[in-house]
Amino acid sequence: MYDFKIEAADTATMYRDLASALEGLVTGEPDAIANMANASALIYETLPDVNWVGFYRNVGDELVLGPFQGRPACIRIKFGEGVCGVAAKTRQVQRVEDVHAFPGHIACDAASASEIVLPLIKDGELLGVLDIDSPKKARFSEEDEAGCVKLAEILSRVL
Repeated sequence: MYDFKIEAADTATMYRDLASALEGLVTGEPDAIANMANASALIYETLPDVNWVGFYRNVGDELVLGPFQGRPACIRIKFGEGVCGVAAKTRQVQRVEDVHAFPGHIACDAASASEIVLPLIKDGELLGVLDIDSPKKARFSEEDEAGCVKLAEILSRVL
């Protein structure tokens, strides 16, 4: 049984502990779907003020929904469309303070107000993206981005 209760007084410590827990959870498990499922659950349960955490996988140069926590989501996203599609196309982190102001935003959950999407790249190949949504505008800071980049690095090694 896994029982991760990550509570920290500051953001940096929380992400350090979250990265450590994620490493422990995925180390030695070769199945990408299992790792995505556990990672989305761990991140969803740990990060405050999030309403969706999940993966979109690169399948035939299109993003296809993978394991997630939250409300039902869009199933397919073309590269370049929405925040996830832009992250996939540019291979750059997208940290969006107000998704309603993002050109071409795809509203899967009307409650989402801000979002961070991290491309997952291994050996130069885009595996997919990690998508984290919040009902709070400007939820994700530079410190959150740095912490999430570390999570994406861990995941990119095991997916």
